[in-house]
Amino acid sequence: MTGRPGIDTPDHRGRTHLDRAGRGLARNPDVVVRDVELTSQGWHVLRRTTFDYRRRDGRWETQQRETYDRGNGAVVLPYDPERGCVLLTRQFRYPAYVNDHPDGMLVEAAAGLLDGDDPHTAIRRESAEELGVVLGPVTHVLDAYMSPGSVTERLHFFTAPYGPADRSGTGGGLEEDGEDIEVLEVPFTEGLAMIRDGRIVDGKTILLLHWAALSGPFAG
Repeated sequence: MTGRPGIDTPDHRGRTHLDRAGRGLARNPDVVVRDVELTSQGWHVLRRTTFDYRRRDGRWETQQRETYDRGNGAVVLPYDPERGCVLLTRQFRYPAYVNDHPDGMLVEAAAGLLDGDDPHTAIRRESAEELGVVLGPVTHVLDAYMSPGSVTERLHFFTAPYGPADRSGTGGGLEEDGEDIEVLEVPFTEGLAMIRDGRIVDGKTILLLHWAALSGPFAG
């Protein structure tokens, strides 16, 4: 019998047992996982899970949900307290482009998947690769599920001060990963204006800029 890649035998990324995710969950007595089906395994993993769910009125019903597992990630908003500006990126995002964004070029805070690192290590790596900045002290702001109806990713949010002396390169991301990232140094007030007029439509970036205005370095 031929093994099933990603289940019995390693897939193209060396992964096995991808169908086991969620089978042992028992933290919620009102949810009983019955089956996990691996439906797609490209770079990330799509699963269809069947589970029993006890409604608030006590009735049990069987439901199915698809989950897209791309791992967890981290995002950072570097800010220059002396000059009142922040570092952002601009890059092409096909999913936004195919869903009515004019050109798919999104202005965002630098972010990336953890890829086995802890969140602090990952965000320092992404800052160096995407922004060309070596971060000093970073502040953890919050964690959030950005699309909990279908995507499993939990995103770790950070801010960090920076100055001209912290620039270590041009940034731009890794060409071998298909990245072509433009680094933007934007006055903080302009960043808020970009949210209001629709130039910034990325959720994680909107959250960080508003946090900076309400509770962070630009509050008050």
